[in-house]
Amino acid sequence: MADHRQSLSDLADLAKAGAAKAGAATTSVVTETVVEEKAAVAEPAPLREQILDAQGRAYATGRRKDAVARVWIKPGSGKITVNGRDQEVYFARPTLRLVINQPFDVTERRGQYDVVATVTGGGLSGQAGAVKHGISQALTRYEPALRSSVKAAGFLTRDSRAVERKKYGRAKARRSFQFSKR
Repeated sequence: MADHRQSLSDLADLAKAGAAKAGAATTSVVTETVVEEKAAVAEPAPLREQILDAQGRAYATGRRKDAVARVWIKPGSGKITVNGRDQEVYFARPTLRLVINQPFDVTERRGQYDVVATVTGGGLSGQAGAVKHGISQALTRYEPALRSSVKAAGFLTRDSRAVERKKYGRAKARRSFQFSKR
C-alpha cells in the first residue's frame, strides 16, 4: 500500500486553500503521498546554556554526608587539585580517586579538564563523594550536552544519606541500653 502521510507544509497549504474557499459549500480533502525526504540527522540544541565565570571556568557545589565541595573546572591536562594538594596526596586511597574520576570516565573526558576543589566537613569518603557531585554538576555546566549521560549514571543527584543523630535515652541512634534484670 502507498504511504499516505502529510507533512506540515502540506497541512499549511491545505489550511490556506480552506481559508480561500471558506464561502464554498463543499471542500475536498486531498491526501498526497509524501516522498521521503533526506533527513539530516542534526543533534538537537541543548536546552541549557553554558555557564562560565570571568576566567572561563565552570563552578558547582557538591555535597555528600556532612562534606561540602566547591569545584571549578576548565579545559586543561587533567590535573585535579583538592585543598591545594594533588589528588594522589589528598585522597591516598585508590578507591577514593576512582570515585572522583567517575564523571570523567562516564563522559569519556578523562584528562581533558583541570579541576580545582576546596572541601570542608565530613570524612574522606564523604569528601570524595562531594567532589564527585561537584565535578558532575560543573561538567554539565561547561558542556550541557553531557547532562543526559551524567544524569543517567546518577551523578547529578545529591546522595542525601547521612548519619542518624543519637537520641536521648538510647546508647546510639537506635540501640537501647543493655537491659538488667537485677
